[in-house]
Amino acid sequence: MIEIRWHARGGQGAVTASKILASAVIREGKYAQSNPDYGAERSGAPLRAYNRVSEEPITLHCMVLNPDIVVVVDPTLLKTVPFLEGTSEDAVLVINTNKTPQEVREKYNIQGRKIYTVDATKIAMEELKRPLMNVPMLGALVKVLGGLVDIKTVEEDIKKTFGKKISENALAANVRALYRAYEEVKGE
Repeated sequence: MIEIRWHARGGQGAVTASKILASAVIREGKYAQSNPDYGAERSGAPLRAYNRVSEEPITLHCMVLNPDIVVVVDPTLLKTVPFLEGTSEDAVLVINTNKTPQEVREKYNIQGRKIYTVDATKIAMEELKRPLMNVPMLGALVKVLGGLVDIKTVEEDIKKTFGKKISENALAANVRALYRAYEEVKGE
């Protein structure tokens, strides 16, 4: 089982991305959970969301306390929330930043832990024309998960989730953002 903790701000779509990931994993015949932790529950407030994904049934039903993967959607949270809390030296970090993994390691004095970075903000602004980094971060996470879930299944779930809520152009932009981040994520 892989446990994932997302860090974002209210309104950035991390809870939706977490739900899309769980849905895609389940559609592929595996097991998944998605749980939000809103805290202050207002737009712009820091929040966490959690996923568990597994090829075996999941019997845990509590918050993720020791994540294997931490996804930081909003890079300003690197300075304000304890994003490494509960992680081991083996944890994987997927961070939205224009910095390289090595620059992030040095700036935040991160020991151990595999670091992946992707400029999800740039991708979102270029593709979506808005700072909605959830879909690009989902694309980066799918790449980091290394085949646990197929990117095409995630694309289908994005279309299913957003299909009737947004225009065809906006939907196409989200799909482009998903694939761009999948291709552009860098690991050290």
